Amino acid sequence: MGPSSRCAYDLESLVEKLMGKLLMEVLKEAEEQALRNSERGQLRQSSNLRPSPLCFSDQWRCSLALATQPKVRVRPHDASVVHRLVGASVEALWGPAGGSMADSTEAPAYLAGKESQRAYRQVIFDLTSEVFHEVLKDRKGTSQSPWELKETSSVLPVSSSKTFLGNVKAAIQAEVQRELNLERTDVQTREKMRNLCKYGTMHRDRVDYILIQELHKEELQWVDYNLDQCSVKMQLTEEIFDIILKDTATRLYSSEDPLTILTSDTLKEALHNSSAAWLIQFYSSWCGHCIQYSPTWKALAGDVKDWEQAIRIGVLDCAHEKNFEVCKDFGIHFYPTFRYFKARSSTFDVGKTYRGPDRELQTVRQLMVNFLQNHTRDDWPVGCPPLEPSRSEDILSLLGKKSEQYTAVIIENEDSYVGREVILDLMMYEGLRVTRAVSSDRALLEKLGVAAVPSAYLLHPNGTHALMDVQKRLRFFFSSFLKLLPGVRRKQADSAHDPLHAGNRGHGAAEVWKEFDKSKVYMVDLESGLHYLLRVELASHQTLEGEELKTFKDFVTVIAKLFPGRPSVVKLLETLLEWLVSLPLERIPYDAILDLVNNKMRISGMFLSDRLQWVGCQGSRPELRGYPCSLWTLFHTLTVQAAHRPDALANTGLEEDPLAVLQTMRRYIGTFFGCQECGRHFEEMAKESLSQVRSLDQAVLWLWSKHNQVNSRLTGALSEDSRFPKAQWPTPDLCPACHEERDGLHVWNEDRVLSFLKRHYAGPNISPKYASGTSPETGGAAEPAPPGNQGPPPPSNRDHHPRQGDAHLPNAPPTQEKQQQQQRSPGQAGEADAPVPKETRPGVSFLGLGFSSVDMSLCVLLYGFSCLFLMLMFFFFRMRSKRWKVRHSRPYV
Repeated sequence: MGPSSRCAYDLESLVEKLMGKLLMEVLKEAEEQALRNSERGQLRQSSNLRPSPLCFSDQWRCSLALATQPKVRVRPHDASVVHRLVGASVEALWGPAGGSMADSTEAPAYLAGKESQRAYRQVIFDLTSEVFHEVLKDRKGTSQSPWELKETSSVLPVSSSKTFLGNVKAAIQAEVQRELNLERTDVQTREKMRNLCKYGTMHRDRVDYILIQELHKEELQWVDYNLDQCSVKMQLTEEIFDIILKDTATRLYSSEDPLTILTSDTLKEALHNSSAAWLIQFYSSWCGHCIQYSPTWKALAGDVKDWEQAIRIGVLDCAHEKNFEVCKDFGIHFYPTFRYFKARSSTFDVGKTYRGPDRELQTVRQLMVNFLQNHTRDDWPVGCPPLEPSRSEDILSLLGKKSEQYTAVIIENEDSYVGREVILDLMMYEGLRVTRAVSSDRALLEKLGVAAVPSAYLLHPNGTHALMDVQKRLRFFFSSFLKLLPGVRRKQADSAHDPLHAGNRGHGAAEVWKEFDKSKVYMVDLESGLHYLLRVELASHQTLEGEELKTFKDFVTVIAKLFPGRPSVVKLLETLLEWLVSLPLERIPYDAILDLVNNKMRISGMFLSDRLQWVGCQGSRPELRGYPCSLWTLFHTLTVQAAHRPDALANTGLEEDPLAVLQTMRRYIGTFFGCQECGRHFEEMAKESLSQVRSLDQAVLWLWSKHNQVNSRLTGALSEDSRFPKAQWPTPDLCPACHEERDGLHVWNEDRVLSFLKRHYAGPNISPKYASGTSPETGGAAEPAPPGNQGPPPPSNRDHHPRQGDAHLPNAPPTQEKQQQQQRSPGQAGEADAPVPKETRPGVSFLGLGFSSVDMSLCVLLYGFSCLFLMLMFFFFRMRSKRWKVRHSRPYV
């Protein structure tokens, strides 16, 4: 095989093929030698007595056994022999002809046959030649001399273009020995592994802790490592330790979860004289069961989030190096370990361990209630309400009496936990007191007219009282009903000194409150959101180009095709889309977009109000809810419209993508939405699971799910409106069938949720009430726009609001109301354009060129003057021509 053909082979595949060929030749030679040898029995005996050398996986395979006798032992390479053979091969290749190695060159002593020795020398020669020619691949110029090598060769370290033969030989010898794993002896390999694993001094490291937990044995029982055990430990070090136990590894719990992540620095401080009890899970991030149980623990923490003044949920990772000592102090031996800690404890306590086999969410939640009731008067949590049943005399004495708050009585069996769980659910709310009574008090049940348990009896502040009418007698339904009572709101810290909200007080007149139906979507919220989006938020970008321009075009495409608005608004959006598509410009100034949105061209039937007013998105204060609420409502509406009308985006380039609306929303929020922190949160949610959406219906449910996730995260934040507390939506009163309970935990019926969302955000459910100059859907008289503050309140959180810090968007200048009358709903035909409001001057559209009525009037006037001028000139030259003919004519005789 010549040098040129040998270069075509991959190094590793060539070695493997040559080794296989050599192995077969060796075996064949051994068989022939055994048949010719009359002393093969003695050879077999001496072979069995000889110690077996180590065999590495990347050398010849050691597990090969021959069916025929005698058994031939496969030997590894001899480093000294290989070293000399490579040197001889380099010398042979160094010559101009690139010859072959002489047959007299030394070969391994255990190869008795000449053919085997020749084959082995050829293997080493071919391997050396392959490495040698790899060095020559990057030679300089066109010279064929082997010593003209590139200085940057990856194999041969040279310092000049002329390299001595000795340097070439040493470099190639080292490279071949690396290929054959002959860099160090077996003793050196074992010593290196010992040094890496600190076996020499028997120091326990992190991998030792893993082995202790996995093998359930102490180190002294297996500290005498042999080579196989060393290999196992090295594998654990490389594959587990570097991935799981590094500080940069992904943790099971994060700051986004509704629980407290404790460390050695914070654990004892948190437990010392705590105002609330604690339930802490001591876990290990590498523990398989801990990983599988983490979703249940997170769900439990979210389920009892409102109990934090009575009992709190925490976690501590014992696999983290700095937590080793604290886990040892608390006697944590196995994972996960659950410990209860009582409140108001001033001495060190290792807590009470829960050892039950049942770790389901409902069981642990009920154990938390039992643990709270085991507190005494001296260590009772500061914020925890009484959990014992009230006496019937105390309850009956409240009937018919007025009070400053509601009183709810949960009547249940003695072994039921519903009443106590509802009490803890409502402990963070004011304007309401919850107590419980047991069904064994027959006199109380007869007095209140309770026929089945569990039931809830509600005493109103005005003295009236009656049974609560809920769809299902479950904890979630009772709690949700009570949280939505008028005047019941979550307790919040005093924000009088909060600079975030202090500047918003006392500016402008109070907005007139508008009564609304929460089962409806209001067109005025959608149009106000569009106004703020196009005229205020977009104004911070003076010029749109590149990705910004593409994002805006896609956004306008989606809303123009899917927005279920009134004809005047839809026409404006369609005109804006046609204008953007027809322009070949790579940069568009925002002022040009604003002129079109404001209809400076006076195109008839095209109008978007420039007044902000909220109905379904109104807040108790101007800085709450508002624009972020309307933006959520807008995108919910668009996802539902896309599901109802899958062909609406045809011929736009977005028709084949079920994620079209969601991706457009994602890019818009990341590019134009004023709150950068909000955009970051939404981007994190999108990266997490948006790629799993495969259909338009799944897109509707994804946005709903993430909206509820954000509501849960922002519950209790300063930006939350106490009049509209953040809750999981839809609430039971809006969609009872959407809620179910499974194993004591509230679950969603997603099929029913999808049906509800498609009805709620459909065109027929969008009300035009309060839209200026419009009539309600019932056909009543037109309602004037209510007076109030016309300036846009800073955006804030609604009951479905997604992010923190959304209360700081720039204010828009106050303007006069210029909206039109009618709403257009999908599927409704034969609607005529609404009459133009008085404030708007009707325009004249001439061949779609966008000329205003003033422009057309000037054109007509100019045309008239031009015609008159031409007529005068015609008559002037006509009369002059006649006079000239009369003067110069000759009379005939």
